[in-house]
Amino acid sequence: QVQLVESGGGLVQPGGSLRLSCAASGSIFNFPSMGWYRQTPQKQREWVAGVTSGGNTTYADSVKGRFTISRNNAKNTVYLQMNHLKPEDTAVYYCNAPRVVAGILNDYWGQGTQVTVSS
Repeated sequence: QVQLVESGGGLVQPGGSLRLSCAASGSIFNFPSMGWYRQTPQKQREWVAGVTSGGNTTYADSVKGRFTISRNNAKNTVYLQMNHLKPEDTAVYYCNAPRVVAGILNDYWGQGTQVTVSS
């Protein structure tokens, strides 16, 4: 069982930056990919960014060029650097780590961290 704990959220003005962290209780080495999602009360949870164990990254069009995802396997941590934040980035951000074991998908989620972009 792996637990994920997000941190780094908060209130920031438009144009500002935040860095989210997702710390895993166990090794993330065996997770082939990890990602960040976000959710608002008005929308379904949406995928934001993903990173493979080899460091390849992908992004939603809405955050491309502004957000950077990275992972540090030695520290069992995944990061999301968010720059040039916009009010529409306001959401609860969740860390996700899926892994298939013996043919069964284990989908791990953190508890979420609130990001509010407002002047």
